[in-house]
Amino acid sequence: MINQVLRKEKKFLLHQQEFFRLKHQIAQILPGDAHNGPLGYPIRSLYFDTIYDKDYFEKLDGVELRRKIRLRCYSTDSEFAMLEIKQKQGDMQLKRSLRVERGDAIRLTRGDYSPLLRYSGDRADFASECYALMKTACYLPKTIVEYQRMAYIAKENRIRITFDQNIISTESSMDLFSPSLLMNPVMDKDYVVLEVKYNHFLLGYIQQILNEADRSEISVSKFYLARQNAYRTHL
Repeated sequence: MINQVLRKEKKFLLHQQEFFRLKHQIAQILPGDAHNGPLGYPIRSLYFDTIYDKDYFEKLDGVELRRKIRLRCYSTDSEFAMLEIKQKQGDMQLKRSLRVERGDAIRLTRGDYSPLLRYSGDRADFASECYALMKTACYLPKTIVEYQRMAYIAKENRIRITFDQNIISTESSMDLFSPSLLMNPVMDKDYVVLEVKYNHFLLGYIQQILNEADRSEISVSKFYLARQNAYRTHL
């Protein structure tokens, strides 16, 4: 089954002190994600890009219609990963996801996309689209990004508020399931990325809390930050 989500998405940069205050307020009015622990839950994503880093430079140049392709898992011992294409369309984000088995995911991380041709049923069209895109545009695994996420949800308008911290990355290994990757900070650990995702409009009582927060809206993605760090290192 293909998961598809179309929604608006806003990102903000919070200092730790503001993060704790805002998280406390949000937790009073919205239920936490079922996977939340005391520190949230881990997310690890492997991002692909073309030989000449087309997706990175389109982000850098502010191209209106652009995409990211990634493999995402939530545990190094997971038996599957999610292959996702995320496309920006104006102020909306379209995300389509396909669950792939661990063995297939490992082959994808090695640049072998042929397992996508074996998917059938309602998964076949999206899998074939991913295969054709990644082969014809010469996509390669480029970077792995990992962080801790604390999430809160509201069913109305599919609202999802997330706090991401301890964002780290590596380009020295593309082993998505390795428990011991050598990773480096992507941004100052005193800061947290707040993401607000919703359909149509944001409920008033949530908007009021966000309006009271001392935060700066940002447009950069974790993929962009990780790649930017790599480019700076190589200069």
